[in-house]
Amino acid sequence: MTPDLLKRLQTVDTPTVCNAIEVAQGKRGFANFTRQTLLASDLNATALVGYARTAQIAAKVPSGDDPAVVRQRRMDYYRYMAEAPSPSIVVIEDLDGDDAVGAYWGEINTTVHKGFGLSGVVTNGVMRDLGDLPTGFPVLAGRIGPSHAFVRVESFDTPVTVFGMEVAPGDLIHADRHGALVIPESVIPVLADAIERLLKTEQLVLQPARSEPFDFAAFEQAWAAFEAART
Repeated sequence: MTPDLLKRLQTVDTPTVCNAIEVAQGKRGFANFTRQTLLASDLNATALVGYARTAQIAAKVPSGDDPAVVRQRRMDYYRYMAEAPSPSIVVIEDLDGDDAVGAYWGEINTTVHKGFGLSGVVTNGVMRDLGDLPTGFPVLAGRIGPSHAFVRVESFDTPVTVFGMEVAPGDLIHADRHGALVIPESVIPVLADAIERLLKTEQLVLQPARSEPFDFAAFEQAWAAFEAART
């Protein structure tokens, strides 16, 4: 990912990138995106773009591991996050799934991860401390809750799944209040051009629809041009 592509991706929303991937691939059917609603800690945040640093957590019941093992795994996890390349996004799978109850993302963890230089987080798990989260570190979470329960890191630097989105460490992620997706490596070199082509094609309908007069005849003409141009 070039600096120019990073800047461009930060200016467009995730639905645009989702469509642009299909433009780049020349077909419909791209499917590696989240399938359930994510809650955004900051609705006005710019898009999250970065390489995935992955982990799995659990919180519903106490760990069966030796406490010393849990503590060491936690510190190894933090070291892994602290050594992330820039830009990077945390992608956390809560293994408790629909029973997720322990908030890993509150004031302390968001502040620590922001301090490490990470850009934000995508998780199917829980967030809290909404009034105290640091600015510039968006959290996209599956739910909001008050407790940390028995939350702990179970693994890190491993493939994870968040609401149907399959993520490997190092995958390029784009996310915002609409959800998140993995950008296929094969489209990265042509993605900027695909975004421009997509936006230009959309104007074939948007410009006439925003102009006066606009009636069915104008729509029919605009839609024909749009259909001929789109993927």
